[in-house]
Amino acid sequence: MLLRMYLRWGEKKGFDVELTEVSDGEVAGIKSATVHFKSPYAYGYLRTETGVHRLVRKSPFDSGARRHTSFASVFVYPEIDDNVEVDINPADLRVDTYRASGAG
Repeated sequence: MLLRMYLRWGEKKGFDVELTEVSDGEVAGIKSATVHFKSPYAYGYLRTETGVHRLVRKSPFDSGARRHTSFASVFVYPEIDDNVEVDINPADLRVDTYRASGAG
């Protein structure tokens, strides 16, 4: 349910959504999935989604209509270009060296 929600949300926002990897669970469901949202501001929208999500629902398969609780962990990270070069002015750099005295 959570994976479908993220996929539909990305399509509604107009992002290029690519389902990179899906691992099925041992009995049923999805064990893990990797989704790639291609958009200049996708990370800004999704960065607050990182964490554990809880889904509580009434199972249609349970005759007692009891509540079932599921948990899913979401990790969001930006795609970083490896070709970025950083220039540090030596005048802005300060190196301090310390030596501790005593045992340990």
